[in-house]
Formats: sequence, structure tokens, C-alpha cells
Amino acid sequence: MDKQDHVDEILTQWQEERPDLDTSPMGIVGRISRLSRGLGSVLKPVFEQHGINTGEFDVLATLRRSGKPYQLTPTQLFKSAMLTSGAMTNRLDRLEKAGLIVREADPNDRRSLTVALTPVGLKLVNKAVEDHVANLHHLLTSLTDKEAAILAGLLRKLMLQFESDESS
Repeated sequence: MDKQDHVDEILTQWQEERPDLDTSPMGIVGRISRLSRGLGSVLKPVFEQHGINTGEFDVLATLRRSGKPYQLTPTQLFKSAMLTSGAMTNRLDRLEKAGLIVREADPNDRRSLTVALTPVGLKLVNKAVEDHVANLHHLLTSLTDKEAAILAGLLRKLMLQFESDESS
């Protein structure tokens, strides 16, 4: 058998205590949960070296991947990040104070605002995303390209089910 992880120990204990239960889903969900918690500590330092946190990177990256002119409404950002509006406002306030974004009146609707990357914000997010992607590649070095593709497909399948269940 391959090397065992902490989740294997938990599954073994359940098998001994409750052999009548198929606890195999605990292995999948437990590993996803543990990986999710652990990834934060590996991702955080990459963003911190650019003077931002994970949430701020999310906002900057959302603006960057939206394409030129790298601007969205606060509502579009809010929906993309799936945050409370208060949390989004706090992030925008910090990013604006740092000179990484600007909030301007929407030329098409004076009652609305747009949020746009500044040239400094664009430069920062371009470098941060390069470092982030390099870090992600490093995190996946234990997988072959084929294994990574299979894992991505399986996680997508689970995510689609999760999103479908959420909207029901």
C-alpha cells in the first residue's frame, strides 16, 4: 500500500469501530477539507511579498482577468468573489488607499460606480499572478500532467454537483 496520511488513520479507526459503515467518502471530503485549510498557509506568503492579502489578490485578479480596461462594477466584483457587500467595501477601501484601484462614476450610469485597476495595480497584479502560478505549479509537482488533468476533471465534476445542489 502507498504511504498513509492522517485521513487514512481516521478511516482505519472508523473501520475498526464501525465496520458496518462505508466511510470511504470521508477520505475524499476529509482530504479536500484538509488541503483547503493547508493551502492558505502556502498561498498567503506569495501575496504578502507583494503587500496584499489573499482577498485583495482575488479582487485585483478578478479585475485583471476581466480584460481591458480592467474595470468592473462593485456588484460584478461582489458576485465574482462571493463575499458580503461589507467585506467587499473594506477590500476596495484598502486597495484604493494603496493606490491599486480607483472608483469612478460609471459614464453610462451616473448613479453607479466602476472599479478599475490603476497602472500601479496592474503592474502589481501581473507580477503577483506570475508568482502565484509558479507557486501552484510547485504545489502540484507530485502529480504527473495526466494525474493533474484527471484530478481537475474529477474536482470539476464534484464542483458542478455542489453548485447544482446549492442552487436547488
